[in-house]
Amino acid sequence: MAPTPTSPVQATLAYAEEFHTEDEILLAARRHGAEVGAVPILPGGGAALCFLATAISARSVVEVGTGCGVSGLWLLRGMRPDGTLTSVDVEHEHQRLARQAFTAAGFSGSRVRLISGRALDVLPRLADGGYDLVFCDAAKQEYGDYLAEAVRMLRPGGIVAFDNALWHNRVADPAQRDPDTVAIRELGKLIRADERLRALMIPLGDGLLTAVKISD
Repeated sequence: MAPTPTSPVQATLAYAEEFHTEDEILLAARRHGAEVGAVPILPGGGAALCFLATAISARSVVEVGTGCGVSGLWLLRGMRPDGTLTSVDVEHEHQRLARQAFTAAGFSGSRVRLISGRALDVLPRLADGGYDLVFCDAAKQEYGDYLAEAVRMLRPGGIVAFDNALWHNRVADPAQRDPDTVAIRELGKLIRADERLRALMIPLGDGLLTAVKISD
């Protein structure tokens, strides 16, 4: 849920966030995430993922951090009907709950490939240039490594997206120097400096940092 606004700017951001609603399947997946400590992407960020997947007619998508299925549902709803979501997570129970959510939403087992394991062990095994979209929402201090793998895996015109790019309003505050905040801040610098990428910061949810791969 969006925080109670205390200023015109916050009220505007809350309006943008609450513009996007979730059905009971998404809400149930969100509740499961809260119960097991797998904090999902907020509705605005999820809607942005759905929009991006739709805009590029995504067929092959990789998700780093399955959680309990919230972001996966948003992605699947934006992908082509013959698309496949490959989702990586270290938590078996989270993936079991995600599978339940995907089934409840009518997505067959052939539409989702769940891989249990550490992302930096799994991602190097995925094909070069074989994916349309890579979404990352896992260990923040590994975001830079996820970026390197994502750029390798994406086709030209593909998109990489990172959740928590504003990290509870900490990234914009230079006084905040905890390891997660620093890692996310460094991610932004890496993306801006990479001539193969064209970046966009979307201030929905907890921030969604996206970039299009414009060249190999």
